[in-house]
Amino acid sequence: MKPELLLFWIAVGLYGVSAFSYIFGLISRSDKLFTVGLYSAMLGFLPHIGTIAVRWSTTSITPFITISESLMLGVFMAVLIFLITQIVVKKVRPLGVLVMPIAFILMGWAGTILKEVAQTIAPALQSGWIWVHIVGASTGFASVLIAAGLGLLYILKDNRPGGVYDRIPDLETLDLYSYRYVAAGFIMYGLMIVSGCFWSNQVKGSYWGWDPVEVWSLVSWLTYGIYLHLRVTFGWRGRKLAWYALIALLAMIVSYWGIPFTFETFHSGFRIEH
Repeated sequence: MKPELLLFWIAVGLYGVSAFSYIFGLISRSDKLFTVGLYSAMLGFLPHIGTIAVRWSTTSITPFITISESLMLGVFMAVLIFLITQIVVKKVRPLGVLVMPIAFILMGWAGTILKEVAQTIAPALQSGWIWVHIVGASTGFASVLIAAGLGLLYILKDNRPGGVYDRIPDLETLDLYSYRYVAAGFIMYGLMIVSGCFWSNQVKGSYWGWDPVEVWSLVSWLTYGIYLHLRVTFGWRGRKLAWYALIALLAMIVSYWGIPFTFETFHSGFRIEH
């Protein structure tokens, strides 16, 4: 087995340990299992970095061309921001209850379609805008995933006060944190769309082509725009927005990976029509 594949499956295994530790920690309300979940995520993040680094160094090809590589990068950013959040906001230990199972599922999915040989970007597609596009997309996904996780904590704390929930921030603080992450995701996702338009114009001579991924990306961006509008203009708070953040996450995942995987689009392997 190639080193990058060995590192990849070690990362998947540790993310799996983390995911189940968080799930069973939530069921049993055990802080110890949350701790196991956190440290497993940290340990899994190391071979995850190694996978990307080895794949990049051995091929000299940016490792985000295929859907599996895109999944790996999205999970990489999600776990990175999750770990940073755990350090900065120390009272949100159960946050991994949503973040790590999704990270584990997406990484497992990436493993089923991972190609050993990296693909190159056609010369016609090479542009500086691709970096802005990819960073915006992956960071935006990570931000709204964290926001959804905070929304889940809000709902759980509101339904079942006491125990481990007494040791996480109050409902108002959870609501505020979730709002801030949604705002960050909205900005980064908007950056993804704008940079994608400039990239498309360089490649195809048009800023917008109504590619299914483009349409779904716009839908997802507007979905989070509605979230912000409901909060800022109509004063929505708390439980309603917590549920909104959870449901909106589905639209994000569908637009980011579901559509390119299901339909033949420009984004599937970064094809280009001449």
